[in-house]
Amino acid sequence: MTMATGPASWRVGVDVGGTFTDLVVASDELGVRVFKVPSVPADPAAGVLAALERAASGLGMVLEEFLRSCALLVHGSTVATNTVLELKGARVGLLTTAGFRDSLEIRRGRRSNPWHHREPSPLPLVPRYLRQPVRGRIDREGNEVEPLHAADVESAARLFTEEGVNSVAICFMNSYLEGAHERAAAAALGKHWTGRWISVSSDIAPLMGEYERTSTTVVNAYVAPGTVGYLQTLDRRLRDLGFAHSILLIQNNGGAVSVEQVADRPVTLLLSGPAAGVGALEYYRRAIGSGDLISMEIGGTSCDVIVMSDGTVPVTDDLTIGDHHLSIPSVEVHTVGAGGGTLAGVDGAGMLFVGPRGAGARPGPAAYGLGGREPTVTDAQLVLGRLRPGPYADGSVSLDPDLAAEAITKSVAEPLGVDLDAAAAGIVRLLEQHLLHAVQRLSIERGLDPRRFVLVAAGGAGPMHGAAIGRLLGCRRVYVPRVAGAFCALGMLHSNVRHDYVQTWAGHLEAASVEHLDVAYLGLEERARRALAAAGFAPGARLEREVDLRYLGQQWDVRVRLDGPSKPDPERMRAVFELEYDRLFGHHQPGGIVEITKLRVVGIGTLPALRPRDAMRAAAPAQPIERRSVYLDAARGRVLLGVYRGGDLRPGHRLSGPLLVEEDTTTMLVGAVDVLEVDDASNFVIELLAEA
Repeated sequence: MTMATGPASWRVGVDVGGTFTDLVVASDELGVRVFKVPSVPADPAAGVLAALERAASGLGMVLEEFLRSCALLVHGSTVATNTVLELKGARVGLLTTAGFRDSLEIRRGRRSNPWHHREPSPLPLVPRYLRQPVRGRIDREGNEVEPLHAADVESAARLFTEEGVNSVAICFMNSYLEGAHERAAAAALGKHWTGRWISVSSDIAPLMGEYERTSTTVVNAYVAPGTVGYLQTLDRRLRDLGFAHSILLIQNNGGAVSVEQVADRPVTLLLSGPAAGVGALEYYRRAIGSGDLISMEIGGTSCDVIVMSDGTVPVTDDLTIGDHHLSIPSVEVHTVGAGGGTLAGVDGAGMLFVGPRGAGARPGPAAYGLGGREPTVTDAQLVLGRLRPGPYADGSVSLDPDLAAEAITKSVAEPLGVDLDAAAAGIVRLLEQHLLHAVQRLSIERGLDPRRFVLVAAGGAGPMHGAAIGRLLGCRRVYVPRVAGAFCALGMLHSNVRHDYVQTWAGHLEAASVEHLDVAYLGLEERARRALAAAGFAPGARLEREVDLRYLGQQWDVRVRLDGPSKPDPERMRAVFELEYDRLFGHHQPGGIVEITKLRVVGIGTLPALRPRDAMRAAAPAQPIERRSVYLDAARGRVLLGVYRGGDLRPGHRLSGPLLVEEDTTTMLVGAVDVLEVDDASNFVIELLAEA
């Protein structure tokens, strides 16, 4: 993929979040600029265009001039995710093998939580009468044992037309081995059904596992009309306004892809925003000087946690969105409903709760004055003096401490019988417990000791909690990017184009033919080369081989990366598998029988890396812009804290806490015994020192 250079070389990343739409503009001459506007949940494109308008105005341009000067525009969208969570997708029909129409509803045959005996399973996205059986059968070896009955497809097409179905999923038994029946059914459906959207499981998720493959294909069909329609419309509007290229979208796997290439597989966009955190970690890891990083990106609605170990972020095929299971390559992100806009209150048993519901962009926290009456974490931080009252996010909203205090007093302090500070501090402490558990989910529970990691506190709310969570984890350093409030938007500009291809393989590792394995890998690599060539990348784009292995009799696989494109080496495969297995579970089985379950190829098209500009070093000691009464903790109560303007702090500055730093998109709290430094990349490093 080629990019324009010279004067017309803006690179733009846009991240549509639940509360704010973040936009980052970067260039060699300008450096990095951040713009932030409230999201428009009812029309996400309006939020994107408003952010672009704000950026153009901030750079002294009209929108059309700005877009003509853009070389790259990468977009992270929550449209697909919200479609599933809010159950606002298409009316879907399903073609399935006769005798298997209920596999979508039976799911895995067990409860998600075995102790919730009366909790009903989520309703399937396709009602039973729209799950139409089709005769025909492929066996477990991929051979046809009964031909496809086209008459069944025609009958289903008539029903779909009568019932107003506007998207169809096709998933037949064993089609992950041979997809001929699915392709034939799609062709027959196209002749007898007037709809446009057809999702075929052998193209979308060619993996073993009937329920997971069906669920993935159904979700793809469910989100396709709204998501792809939105992206194509936005793409056309931007072109009409002067943007000369196609926008790129961030996929679940952390890589970028064009609108055209994702149109058949919008299910790969369900983690579109959070997955961009991988690109952000890649951007910052050189400045941090470590490949062991934990990012905690906290926005207005949620907290997204990503763990990078030895420079690698795990990718998994097991993803759950709104209680629907998906089998698609996805960055391992753990998300909890814990952000600045998370709602707090007291339940019927007299217990304080924080989350998981959020206030959203409107009405937002009570302090916004937009009609919100329930207190949020942002209201608590404002009451504690940690946030500055007045305009926020380029003046698009304003924080009113009286409204925040009124909401917390009514909903928390009075029901609990405590004073205002204690109520606000309790809200923050409980939120931080949720954040701690979220980080532990991807670190300790994965066999990783968080004490050897650097915690990257990002998002608009992350730097406020970074030092506290880092101390609870036992980390020694917390890294706070200067543009923490636009962490994922920046990461989008450092995300490479990526395509994942997978082939199911059943057999023992020791008995596998090296030649047959190599032929299979070469086939997957050819598909990756074609996709990358269509995106404008030269034939020399990077290809990586991976394999999924397990011990005989086990259900879950372990995914490991192989050394380059050389011929498969079973001994080397076993060695890397046992090393990873031992890390995950604390043991392995010497001499145990190892099975191959999947072969994978990852094709990567590398985009030019962002180069941080050299920052001027400090010429004089930093001075606070004010001293403010801030509630620090239960032991110290309120103290007068120095408040520093982030723009005044430069490389070479070193400050002892406690203190606050105010940046354009975030505020950072440094603890009483911590030390803050500004590194050579002009970002912030908090050294967490032990209490005396």
